[in-house]
Order: sequence, then C-alpha cells, then structure tokens
Amino acid sequence: MQGLQLEPRHDSRRTPSRNRRRAAFTLIEIMAVVIIMGLLMGAVGIAVIGQVERARVMTTRTKIAQVESALEFYRMDNSRYPTTDQGLEALVSEPSSGTRNYPTGGYLKKKDGLKDAWDEAFQYQNPGQRNPGSFDVWSQGADGKPGGDDTDADIGNWDVDQE
Repeated sequence: MQGLQLEPRHDSRRTPSRNRRRAAFTLIEIMAVVIIMGLLMGAVGIAVIGQVERARVMTTRTKIAQVESALEFYRMDNSRYPTTDQGLEALVSEPSSGTRNYPTGGYLKKKDGLKDAWDEAFQYQNPGQRNPGSFDVWSQGADGKPGGDDTDADIGNWDVDQE
C-alpha cells in the first residue's frame, strides 16, 4: 500500500448546504430591502403628489385665461358680457335673449372649458366684486369651497398672473 494515496474525505451533505446558505438571502436582508424600497417610494410619492396639485392650479389659471378671452370675444360681438344669470353657459350655447351676433358653435369649442382642473364648474359674476368694471371668473380650488389656503384657495381672474 505504498503507492496508494488517500484523498481527503468530503462530506457531500455539508458542502452543498454551505453553498446554498451563501447564495440565498436571509429573511432579515429581504425585509431590509423592502423597507428601504418603501421609504424611497414614500418620498417619491409625496413629491409627485405635490407636483400634481401645483399642475392643477396652473391648469386652472390657464383655463381661466381662456374663459376670459372667450368672454372678450362675446363682448365684442354683443357689446356686453353675459349676465350673471346667463353665466358662462352663454359661451357654449346661445342665450335665449341679449345676443346680436352669436357664432355657430359658440365661443368655446368644448363645454369642459367651463370646468377647473378638479372638474368643478367655474364661478362667474358680472359685474365682478373684485373687478367692478368687468367680471369675475374663479375656481374654488381643490376643496370646492370658498376661501381656503394653498391648493384649496380660490383662484380667480384677479390673480391669474400669480404663480
């Protein structure tokens, strides 16, 4: 038995389990990754929601400016703005009285031009309280109620140039 060399014995049961343990993630590692991803998604979600609300405010201001332009065209054709009773509806369908020259199709192509970014109808008053020589057009903001702060604040043609 001189030339015979014995090879070291390997325990075939222990080696694969060690390799498997090293290749797999522990429950704690997976939970840590999930928690980190949740924190990141929460931070991104808050930032995105803030941007969406600011975009709605800007969209509402733009729509108010479009309504103002349509009201100016109405005045040029009819020598006056629609009455408060006729409302902004006079821009999309001809009122029963008080018009001299009303274009086919109205002054706004889409009736949704009379709604703010929260899908609420714009408010209209002629003569205006804030613009006594003209008219007031405004949105009641995200909450749909008069007054409010931040995105809940009223947005009107008296402050359409503000950011």
